[in-house]
Amino acid sequence: MPDAIQFTIDGQQLEAKPGETILQAALAAGIYIPYLCYFPNMKPYGACRTCVVDTEANGRKATVASCTATPMPDMTVETKNESVSELRRGIIELLMSEHPHGCLTCHRIELCGPQDVCQRHVDVTDRCTICPKNERCELKDTVRLVELDLRTPLNYNRRDLPIHADDPLYDRDYNLCIVCARCVRVCDEVRGDVALTLVERSGVSLVGTSHGTSLMESGCEFCGACIDVCPTGALVERDYKWEKAKTQVTTVCTNCPVGCEMVAEVNKFDKIIRFRGSVDGPSNRGQACFKGKFGYDYPNHKTRLRRAYARQDGIIRNVELDEAFELAATKLGGFSPEEVAVIAAPRGSNEDHYVAQKFARIALSTNNVDSGMNLYPEIAERLESRWEGTDTGQSIWDIEASGSILVACANPTEAQNVMAIPVKRAARNGAHLVVIDSRETELTRYAAVWLRPKVGTEHLLVMGLVRALVDGAREDDDFIGAHVDGLSELKASLWEFDLRRVAQTCGLAVGDIAAAAAELSSGTSLSVLLGSDQPSPTHRNALVDAVMNLKLACGSVGGEGNGVYALYEGGNGAGAKLVGCDPLKSDTATIERFASAWGTELPASPGLGVAEMFEAMRAGRIKAAVILSDGLALQDQAYGDVDAALANLDCLVVSSLFDTDLTKHADVVFPTAAYTETTATVTNIENRVQLVRQAWVPRHDQLADWQVVCGIAKAMNATGFDYADSSSVYDEIAANVMQLRGTSHETLDKASFMASRSRESDAAGRYRFEVMKPDYNVGSSANGLVLAPGRVLHQPDREITLGTRNYLNVIDRVEAINLHRDDALRYGISDGDSVDVVDSNGGSCLSGRANVNGGVPGMVFATTLFADLGTFIEECESPDPAPLVPGLALRAVEVKRAAD
Repeated sequence: MPDAIQFTIDGQQLEAKPGETILQAALAAGIYIPYLCYFPNMKPYGACRTCVVDTEANGRKATVASCTATPMPDMTVETKNESVSELRRGIIELLMSEHPHGCLTCHRIELCGPQDVCQRHVDVTDRCTICPKNERCELKDTVRLVELDLRTPLNYNRRDLPIHADDPLYDRDYNLCIVCARCVRVCDEVRGDVALTLVERSGVSLVGTSHGTSLMESGCEFCGACIDVCPTGALVERDYKWEKAKTQVTTVCTNCPVGCEMVAEVNKFDKIIRFRGSVDGPSNRGQACFKGKFGYDYPNHKTRLRRAYARQDGIIRNVELDEAFELAATKLGGFSPEEVAVIAAPRGSNEDHYVAQKFARIALSTNNVDSGMNLYPEIAERLESRWEGTDTGQSIWDIEASGSILVACANPTEAQNVMAIPVKRAARNGAHLVVIDSRETELTRYAAVWLRPKVGTEHLLVMGLVRALVDGAREDDDFIGAHVDGLSELKASLWEFDLRRVAQTCGLAVGDIAAAAAELSSGTSLSVLLGSDQPSPTHRNALVDAVMNLKLACGSVGGEGNGVYALYEGGNGAGAKLVGCDPLKSDTATIERFASAWGTELPASPGLGVAEMFEAMRAGRIKAAVILSDGLALQDQAYGDVDAALANLDCLVVSSLFDTDLTKHADVVFPTAAYTETTATVTNIENRVQLVRQAWVPRHDQLADWQVVCGIAKAMNATGFDYADSSSVYDEIAANVMQLRGTSHETLDKASFMASRSRESDAAGRYRFEVMKPDYNVGSSANGLVLAPGRVLHQPDREITLGTRNYLNVIDRVEAINLHRDDALRYGISDGDSVDVVDSNGGSCLSGRANVNGGVPGMVFATTLFADLGTFIEECESPDPAPLVPGLALRAVEVKRAAD
């Protein structure tokens, strides 16, 4: 690695890393140089020139923009001399000609209030005091720092541009824009999108939408990155637009397993008013998604449950917590271990999950305990039992260094949004991206090869890739010889994977499979993002084994860019597994260590997973349940008929933030503390353990889930539940989970911690190919159709029309329902017919116009726009919309002609 560069700034000796700019080195050392167009994690731009400094190196003097200039050995840099200060003031004065500056150059600004009469006759709409970013405006801070004169010779020429308040979630006022292009650049460089661009009006450069006039037309994913980087009030969130923050708390978003570190801004009334990505966040690097950026508000909602209540003889009454604990304990105490179940909250902390499984095993003597969104556990369990720990515990940003990337059966653009960023960036930089997905998603637009197989054939397809790779002599013989056993057995088994037959079964062309294999083997490393969206439970293990064979054949094991990522559902699925909130089906060693520490024996038989629990409720085998419901999205098909399951219970105890369809069945309901009201830990998809910090103390009887469970356990006379606080719960976890030894809330408050993963291997630590046999009787049923809904940011080949609803823009167009000609003939549908797609219960899934083409027999395809999700968040009547965001679930359907 090149040596650090030593140079001097304002008499202080500094070291710069290779490639680091003068500005970056100065900021890292705590030396502030004013800047406006620069922003961390984005490329230097050099547009505003606010960061100019004087330099001298090798006898040559120069005035340069420190955000683009790199230091030279023994360079001398001056940031505050008179010539630099005067030049900087001149640059800021030029900026003032395009930004309202009456308040910025007024000596009374500190004394002036919004209702005061302006003695300088500044228009109300041009005053800082009415700007939504007043006192958090970077331009205002910069003007103060450079000590701009209280007058400027340049007048402000108001642009009189309309304020765009007709799109969901945030407003755009380009009258306040200083054209630093941060928003455009973060959309392009960081997010990999092009929703915003620089446009020219009357010879003046401004920011605008790259397509049409609305964000809905332009392919915006409503991640809010442009808002977070905007230095002025040009881009602001609509909710709490005028609110001022009193404190800022660094926390973690638990809406998905990426675990983005966020900064929560809290006002004087203890209400969270803004949520923005932390630029220091190791898993998100300042980025967020539409769920995290705009789905944070639920702790503030007026319908939050405040007190516990019980339902007796159909009558609901509020009860004190102690009485609620006694009632729950009494009701739960009358059932056998096989008749009870505990479901932990998807957003629950590690502490919540740990205490939940401890309660199930000690107080209820059952292994029927699982995280509420652990609906598809096979992928993660198979990976962790078979794969190298360093490969399944890599940073998501290592994906950007991959030479090749495989995304299979997953839609990270929506479900794990920030994970898609390094994938898109890598593809833009030349990585070979292959996507295996029946649906059209945003990542299919970046793919070198998009394989669109019949549902249920994904594992067969991956083995077809292995066959094509071996046929082309593209396997890594050196790596295999040194690290992998079973090559001869694998090659012998591959003869059964005839590519023509594989292609026919999958509904693909042989050439496409061969092209994908060539792409994946062309890179020096291979990352895999593996989801559970499409394979059936019986095929998920086979999919993992096939992917493992592919990576071993490519020699892509260990090192940066060779990660394998099991895409969890729910916010803390990885944490649930780490602390043993599992029906004793996977990591039994950890749970056995817990039992030894508790001084008890584990229940004998394995428990039920969460999907099995709901099935058992409907069958009457489970008669009582404790459900911790924060973030639980019960609309997933895997749960089955939830109402029927809950109605069949004799006892239901619920912990919830709100009254929901779940609480209407409950006998006892406890009010849950939100993420803003607890200090606890969560574990993300990388196995990174992070601290969620409390923003305020609960105002009423709201309790963290672990406190609810402890209260019930103690009322049942169970021992081992006397915890002083969540920190003491974590200390017990860390003492018994080998990967967490030496960590505590105190250490995690300083930095997150990457917990290791391990694999089962033989004594020599070698890998082995998995010999598999093809099953050509897979794929969608010939007697029915499977809907594969897609969603993308922008469709340039289709006209987009806008409507309005509640004064906001909405997508208003007839969707294209794509059918194979054989299926259209079977259902009596012609090209261009108006059709309805209905599920097995007769419920409408989609309506549109039939497009009869040469698609995949037995499949129905329809691709909508991502903008609909922005509309959903804006219009959702639920106070907590994030868990309810509609996904792209495949389902059995029929297509019917629409009624005239």
